[in-house]
Amino acid sequence: MCLIVIAFQVDADYPLVVGANRDEFHSRPTQDAGWWPDQPDILGGRDLQAGGTWLAVHRSGRFAAVTNYRDAHPSHTGLRSRGHLVTEFLQSNASPFDYLQSIRGLDYSGFNLLLSDGAALAYLSNRDGDTRELAPGIYGLSNATLETSWEKVERSKNSLQTLITENGVNETSLMRLLGDRNKGPVNEVRSERLPFATAHAITAPFIVLPDYGTRCSTVVMANSDDRWSFLERRFDAGGNKTGESRYSFDRVNGQ
Repeated sequence: MCLIVIAFQVDADYPLVVGANRDEFHSRPTQDAGWWPDQPDILGGRDLQAGGTWLAVHRSGRFAAVTNYRDAHPSHTGLRSRGHLVTEFLQSNASPFDYLQSIRGLDYSGFNLLLSDGAALAYLSNRDGDTRELAPGIYGLSNATLETSWEKVERSKNSLQTLITENGVNETSLMRLLGDRNKGPVNEVRSERLPFATAHAITAPFIVLPDYGTRCSTVVMANSDDRWSFLERRFDAGGNKTGESRYSFDRVNGQ
């Protein structure tokens, strides 16, 4: 039940603001965020089980993030890892919209993909097949299609809007937004495959469960001078901070 909120070309000082929680099984092997030795212009964490990543940036000012789509049935075997969708966009020179149009959705389990090259922001889910170039605005995404009005998504979007309105956007305030552990309303609980208490727990923006939960929170900000900051904060199964990685860089033209 990952969560992404993004403000694109809304704040004059910060044309791109991203806050994201990665929710995953605590046993899944993961590499902390950093510059990749084999792709030194890419910054992000890495999934060591299937490869790829859930969120990363490129020195040229490209950003990509993916969430799983919450299907009622298990995924089929033999499909490509959704994490490669992020990596392959960052390695390309394609516009976000053109890259999304090149994806064969049947090759993957359900996904939502957000991409930006600085000039444009685009979105695709292979569960509705709708490739969209997004206007400047504030967007929220979890494990349903973009702008599905889950309470935690709406709550997080509203919090981001307030921060922008009050000129309060910074790493501390965004991490506080992502750290919201208040559960959603009971009428949003889907317990067809999970015990009720577990299904209710995952309605919170920040999930704390023994086996599954928020593994890391990430804040990405690009200011009007093309200075980027990237902060990943990691957590254990009890929701306790275990470490963080912080980076900043100036966007470079070209790839």
